[in-house]
Amino acid sequence: MASKQPFADSDIADEAVRATCDDASICKRFATSKGYWTDLYVQYFVRQVGERKAPEINRGYYGRVKGMNLLIDAFLKKTQCDCQVVNLGAGLDTTFWRLKDENIMPKKFFEVDFPMIVARKIHNIKLPTLFLSECVLVYMTPEQSSKLVHWVADAFPTAMFINYEQVNMNDRFGEIMIENLQRRQCNLAGVDLCQSLDSQKERFLSAGWESANALDMMTVYNMLPQEDVARIECLEFLDEKELLQQLLQHYCICWAVKDKLNLGEASILPS
Repeated sequence: MASKQPFADSDIADEAVRATCDDASICKRFATSKGYWTDLYVQYFVRQVGERKAPEINRGYYGRVKGMNLLIDAFLKKTQCDCQVVNLGAGLDTTFWRLKDENIMPKKFFEVDFPMIVARKIHNIKLPTLFLSECVLVYMTPEQSSKLVHWVADAFPTAMFINYEQVNMNDRFGEIMIENLQRRQCNLAGVDLCQSLDSQKERFLSAGWESANALDMMTVYNMLPQEDVARIECLEFLDEKELLQQLLQHYCICWAVKDKLNLGEASILPS
């Protein structure tokens, strides 16, 4: 596997990580412009649609957004919105406005990121709390991310943690992903925990979470409402279907639960 040594200049490394925020937002802006999903607010953060993105990238982001939303909405339903959401590494994510428009706002909604992107603090730990993390923990060392998820498990008696990031990174496709990011001086310091769905779950189970589940994005993609999947697959011709499958098999959603209030969070994903 490619070397995963941290960069000597932490400022350069941090800037590379911050740049991924713009990358994700630009990709989401283009996908929404093609009609993959509706986001009325991303245009305020990314003014121009930008250059065309490959269909497999658009479908990958479609699966990411819809998969995350599926779990977020299920948590809010279980708690009847009597909860709080903590979005780690939120960047320019627009989830807050989607929940507001759909009238399913939690009692509190926090976003945490680099000071120059967003500065908010977390304090109220009595409410059921949902933590969101999309390609955040992978930029932390295993020791750092383990301390974070352990702290959350200790501090929040009723909580759910949804983590979207890489998986199955020990094959050639994963190595190429790592090499491409390293060429941009972007180090996946926590990639050792992205080797399998089991390693993703174990990160949480070993830190005191009661249960953890994980699905690769190919599985999530196939679980989404097929009528809508058929709609977006008609938006653009996809020649490299195998490439999309490889891409989706190298990302996953993992969710972990602590359920002191017995809300039934362990079975939160609709069957």
